[in-house]
This record gives sequence, structure tokens and C-alpha cells, in this order.
Amino acid sequence: MARSSRRGRNARSVSARHAHLLARERALWQEGLTLVGGVDEAGMGPLAGPVVAAAVVFLPGPGVRGVDDSKRLAPEVRTELAVRIRETALAWAVAAVEPAEIDAINIYQAGIEAMRRAVRALAVVPERLLVDGRAVPGLEPPQERWIGGDARCHAIAAASILAKTARDERMVRYDAEYPGYGFAVHKGYATPAHRAAIRRLGPSAIHRRSFLLVPQPTLWDRDADAESSGP
Repeated sequence: MARSSRRGRNARSVSARHAHLLARERALWQEGLTLVGGVDEAGMGPLAGPVVAAAVVFLPGPGVRGVDDSKRLAPEVRTELAVRIRETALAWAVAAVEPAEIDAINIYQAGIEAMRRAVRALAVVPERLLVDGRAVPGLEPPQERWIGGDARCHAIAAASILAKTARDERMVRYDAEYPGYGFAVHKGYATPAHRAAIRRLGPSAIHRRSFLLVPQPTLWDRDADAESSGP
């Protein structure tokens, strides 16, 4: 009986969360808009690999149950949801900005450019575009900026899942191409193991040279090394 009660509470919680995420899209649909899109990026912080963005457009309807901020979801759940999003959405697209271009234009502009490319790659033009955090210049659709939008809007959350899963798949492939760095595990983020691999192997072709790949020792570290080395 207790187990059944917990299942009921969990189901109600999931339903309430789904309704919350769909609230803005439903409001826009009620205003007469039918092509409501969302866009988000993944991979701003890693030391290696591309920035990847995704854009998605849903017609009025129930959306995809279980969609949420990609950071809140387990990898296997993200993978399953990515399939359902691609099957359900009217249109979706994924685009990337590669490490050399990140170094040339800086990571902030690279994130904007990746989102711009993803939206422009859509097979339809959204009547309204929900954007995570910042406006994207040079796009036709009217935009709404949502701070923390991947946790607040269904379409942005769906885009975050597509972007994250596409980028992770790229990094797994890079793990075979550039062995020894552990890309399949850390996906290019600045883990201690990744930093150690860069010290050991040097940067690979997909490392972002404009990032501080290996932090310089602090004054305290240098003093400690001198003391431990002895006379």
C-alpha cells in the first residue's frame, strides 16, 4: 500500500513538473501561435571539443513527458528522451562550433553562433523562439530570453537534451581518435584526470588553446616544491 502511494505521488509530481515546463508554450499556442521553438547549447565549459547547440519546434500538443534540464537527467534517460524528441518534434536541428573557431572568436560568441546555426538549420521558421539566457542576434523569429530556461521551458529543455547528447556522442568518438585523454569519460571537462593527461601528452587537436588547459603552479605550490626537493 505504501509503495502504491509513493508511485502515485511520484506520478503527480512528474505531471506537475511537465505542466510547469509547458506553461509558456501553451500560453503562446492559446494566443494563436503554432510554431514555437526552443534553442540551447552545451559544452561552454570544457577544455576540449566543440560547442554544440540544438533547436527544436513543437506543434501544439502534449510535448514529450519527462523532458527536463539535461543536467538533471541521467545519461541513459537523456539518450532515450533524445530519440522521443526527434520523433515528436515538427523540426529539429543540431549545429556546432569547432575548437579552432572557439579560439578565434571566444567562447561567448561561439555559444551564440552555435545557437544561430542550429535555428537557421531548422526546416521551418518558428513564430516565436524561446532562448536560454541570452538573445541571439541575426535571427528572423521574435525571441524570448529565459534565464535558466532549460529548467523552465519545455522547448528549451528539449533542445538542451539534443545538444548534450549530440556533444557527448562526439566526445565518445574522439576518445578513440585521441586515446589517452579519457574523453569518453569526462567529455572534455576539466577533471583532474583530464588535466593530468594534458600534462602527460600535451594538447590534442581538439583542445581549445584559448582556455587555460593546465593551471600554472601557485606561489605556494612552487615554494612547497622547492622545500620538498632538498638541497
